[in-house]
Amino acid sequence: MLGLLGKKLGMTQVFNEAGEPLSVTVVQAGPCPVVRQKTKAKDGYDAVCLGFDPVTKEKRISKPEAGVYKKAGVKPLKFMKEFKPAKNEGFEVGKDVTVSIFKKGDIVDVKGVTKGRGFQGVIKRCGKAGGPAAHGSKFHRTTGSVGMRTWPGRVLAGTGMAGQMGNVNRTIKNLKVVDIDSEKNLLFLRGAVPGSKNSVVVVSSRAL
Repeated sequence: MLGLLGKKLGMTQVFNEAGEPLSVTVVQAGPCPVVRQKTKAKDGYDAVCLGFDPVTKEKRISKPEAGVYKKAGVKPLKFMKEFKPAKNEGFEVGKDVTVSIFKKGDIVDVKGVTKGRGFQGVIKRCGKAGGPAAHGSKFHRTTGSVGMRTWPGRVLAGTGMAGQMGNVNRTIKNLKVVDIDSEKNLLFLRGAVPGSKNSVVVVSSRAL
């Protein structure tokens, strides 16, 4: 599996050959320099470490991290991700990996952190209907009974409750690459991806 780190820029609309509108997410994918190359002989497995988004101040990274970037001959970066490509060839340390590894029509997976919604009730968090809205109702936007009879006499695991919503890792699979802008390192992906604008996402393909 090989991919790129990128930044979600937002959603827009494009038109296909038939003139039909398609909702797409625009992702600035890379360029991602190769920071480290792992081999089976030295590390026990083959992999490449890609970096993304240069830091504005080098003092914001630790000395061990700075040493890794210095050894690779690349500027310090905010993010680094390890990938295991099908072939560990052609990824020299210091070389940039760009959107050219993808092509139009590819199917990719996108991983990101969803928007944080804070503490929410069962209606928004779990999609429950709530109680009657009329006068005299004992509950409106709360859950009903979650208890059991004598047996098993407990609340079943997975029962919808109020609590923290969002701010979790999510992967959206099988998104189609609608278009690519190689000059600006942009990927146009069919549908929505996790995260807010300018959040970091990981675009990967199982075919690479």
